[in-house]
Amino acid sequence: MKRGPTYVLAAIVLIAAVAAYFAWDRVNAPALPEGIVSANGRIEATEIDIAALTGGRIAEITANEGDFVKAGAVLVQMDVIQLNAQKREAEAQLRRARIAVDTARTMITKAKAEKRAAVANVDQAKAVAYAAAQKLSRSRRLLQTNATSQQTVDDDEARDRQAKAGIASAEASDAAAQAGINFAEAQKIDAEAAVEAAQASIDSITASIDDATLVSPRDGRIQYRIAQEGEIVASGGRILSLVDLTDVYMTIFLPTSEAGRLKLGSEVRLVLDAAPDIVIPAVVSYVADVAQFTPKTVETADEREKLMFRVRARIDPKLLTRYIDYVKTGLPGMAYLRLDPSAEWPETLANVAQ
Repeated sequence: MKRGPTYVLAAIVLIAAVAAYFAWDRVNAPALPEGIVSANGRIEATEIDIAALTGGRIAEITANEGDFVKAGAVLVQMDVIQLNAQKREAEAQLRRARIAVDTARTMITKAKAEKRAAVANVDQAKAVAYAAAQKLSRSRRLLQTNATSQQTVDDDEARDRQAKAGIASAEASDAAAQAGINFAEAQKIDAEAAVEAAQASIDSITASIDDATLVSPRDGRIQYRIAQEGEIVASGGRILSLVDLTDVYMTIFLPTSEAGRLKLGSEVRLVLDAAPDIVIPAVVSYVADVAQFTPKTVETADEREKLMFRVRARIDPKLLTRYIDYVKTGLPGMAYLRLDPSAEWPETLANVAQ
């Protein structure tokens, strides 16, 4: 079934209604001095999502919708039972690694003592071998003059070989002692690395436990509860919506001729429908550099005048602090903007809230 024409007609009617409303509003608005213009708007504020850094179960939500909270106040506590168990395991690994470091240090001390003993044994074996070699040399000379027996020479040769073997054995023990030192030092390095790894794991888990406690980043009011206690949320899952009541503004739209004359910092007076007798001072904090509503073609001056630019009028944070309990977003009202700094405010807008 074709519905295209019906949708087009509805869109035309809606656009005509909006245009008629703005025209009616302009016609029925109180007369303003030259250099001051008015427009409709709504009170808005910066919204902040209170979200879980990592996935998990919501253990407790301490704030309710509508509550005013201070910066640093605990809003949500995520379940940390598993994280605490992981932390205890990491702490046990840290203790084990520290014991391994102490053991490796003891092994190094022992290996160095064995090294010193092995060096002494090498020196002793060399001295014995030197004495055996000297005795063998004398025995051979005496044998040439028949001053000693062949048996004596044979015995001296055996002792010489034994002494040389003793040097080799002592040097082997020395090498083994050095290898023991190297092994113990490697064990110590490995154990120290294990200590660092366990400490890093503890730090990471501790940070996750800290991140499981969600606090308010600034003063504000809880606008919505998006999740409830006991629910499991994914990483980045939204739990609360917080409105920053220190950054409150009204968003309005002005045509080209008015937006073009507006400067940042220009004075604004806000009058809310809920409190028509109170005039709230504000300043222009933002003017869009791109039109928000643009006709299909922009060829004539009248069509260019249809371009609407978004403007933000920000309320003084000090004033908001004094009336913080009464600040609410979404309230409609009128904004009066002074395009000409020399223009005088009408009597109805001259006295502002203090």
